[in-house]
Amino acid sequence: MFCLEARRGTFSTGTPLAPRVAHLARDALVMSSGPLRDEGPTGGFRVRDALAAGVPRSRLTRRDLTAPVHGVRSRKGVPMTTVEAIALVLRDDQFISHVTAARLWGAPLPGPFDDELVHVSSMGVAPVMRRPQVAPHRSRSQGFEVDHVRGIPVSPPARAWFECASLVGETDLVVLGDYFVGPSALATTDALRAAIVPGSRSARKARSALDRVRCGVESPMETRFRLGVIDAGFPEPDVNVDVVDEAGVFLGRADLAWPQHRIALEYDGDHHRERRTFQHDQRRSNGFVVNGWIVIHATAADAGRPAVLVERLRQAFAQRRIEQARRARRDARMSTLA
Repeated sequence: MFCLEARRGTFSTGTPLAPRVAHLARDALVMSSGPLRDEGPTGGFRVRDALAAGVPRSRLTRRDLTAPVHGVRSRKGVPMTTVEAIALVLRDDQFISHVTAARLWGAPLPGPFDDELVHVSSMGVAPVMRRPQVAPHRSRSQGFEVDHVRGIPVSPPARAWFECASLVGETDLVVLGDYFVGPSALATTDALRAAIVPGSRSARKARSALDRVRCGVESPMETRFRLGVIDAGFPEPDVNVDVVDEAGVFLGRADLAWPQHRIALEYDGDHHRERRTFQHDQRRSNGFVVNGWIVIHATAADAGRPAVLVERLRQAFAQRRIEQARRARRDARMSTLA
């Protein structure tokens, strides 16, 4: 995951590249006579900058250099991702967008998009980027403001979320929305709503997904299980509920819960197999149970085959209905005796 820089600037197609080119050129001069120096935050440099600084083309073909993409060189052994290499050849009117921007913001993307294809948007009527590693897009938005992640110009979080609507399904879009408005605090639901472009092809899907986005969700699987139980006909659960006993002592936090029914749904990811985590989970579950909670545990396997999980939830709600009916009959008898 990339570290984030809280740096924002107004997007302008007229911003000169001279300062950056000058810096690269000065460092490139060192290359012609001695060891290489890393260039900028990504550890690479543009071939045209090196040539403009007087570096012989033959120097750029030596074995101590690699070419991650056409027109870019990096020192051999220095890690460089495709998106970092593409960032070096972006024009001033281009930026990283869509699922690539979402990935740079740390968002959880579905498997098919966890690859090296870089999504690049060009502003206005300027030519789009045509490269084998690039999925080109065109943005006609005016007054656009970019953010930066590790010095790379990217779509702001809310805009990246809406851009993803054209590429992912509604459930995955809700997962992304929960991430952006959740503990990451990269966006708000109002910001996501403002990012939707009226009349666009993805507007309807984005609005539908936004209606299901909730603050406070801490993992993609929590989102998927929350949507799954709702689609199965259960009431919508609260997310990350603090559970206390009758004396107000904190017992733990339930991933998903129906507090009025004292039913909790816990997602146990792989990290729950660790000994210390397992022991903590057992103590917490015991505290829930002795205080009248029904705790149902789910794993990743239940996401693909939810039938058993749905049946356990059905039984839990049925048990609560039976208990409620018994209390109602008891209260009626007590009222009659009084």
